[in-house]
Amino acid sequence: RMEHVSKRFGDFYANRDINLSVRKGEVHTLLGENGAGKSTAVECILGTRRADSGEVRILGMDPVTERRHLFEQVGVQFQEASYPDRIKVRELCEETACLYEKTADYRDLLRQFKLEDKADSMLSQLSGGQKQRLFIILALIPGPKVVFLDELTTGLDTKSRREVWKCLLEMKDKGLSICLVSHFMDEVEMLCDQIGILRDGMFVFEGTVKEAVDNSPYSNLEDAYLWWTQEEENR
Repeated sequence: RMEHVSKRFGDFYANRDINLSVRKGEVHTLLGENGAGKSTAVECILGTRRADSGEVRILGMDPVTERRHLFEQVGVQFQEASYPDRIKVRELCEETACLYEKTADYRDLLRQFKLEDKADSMLSQLSGGQKQRLFIILALIPGPKVVFLDELTTGLDTKSRREVWKCLLEMKDKGLSICLVSHFMDEVEMLCDQIGILRDGMFVFEGTVKEAVDNSPYSNLEDAYLWWTQEEENR
């Protein structure tokens, strides 16, 4: 939950008076062109960047002052991750698991995301899509109640993307809450209960995919999104 959150850098507002709520077992996606404020909003939610004003709570806890306890229950997959190339997949999973008191079995996650045969492969030997699936697994190792996924399926082929979607929908049905940042409209349509479209650091739309389309002049999400963000006008 974010209430009246603002963050500025000098005279520039990256986020301005943002309100956001995500319920248990819900997939909520942040949309917007590059520079719209998505990453800053996620950083403020996670407490990796302090908001200038407003309040943020995850599972009822302050992500800054109650960070250690909170992040036993929260998973994060950033768009860019940096790990040693000369580490095995299994070793990276074990290293991640040792940071938490209670964890999901990473071997089950490797099977679920079709990476069980890569357990003894070096990270450098994985394809881009395989690395992306591994980074999602690392976010799920804590057995989180909430997970944040940034550009979830970048680099995945069509089959792999659908397999990842299927896994996440199964987890959602078990109560996992997912906050997603994405530029893929088919992914948004497949996964999301609610979306928020950011422009110039503010929400210009919040609601369901259907509502975003119905309240635009268009009949599909991609065109509606461009209309809400005014990207079409700038081309």
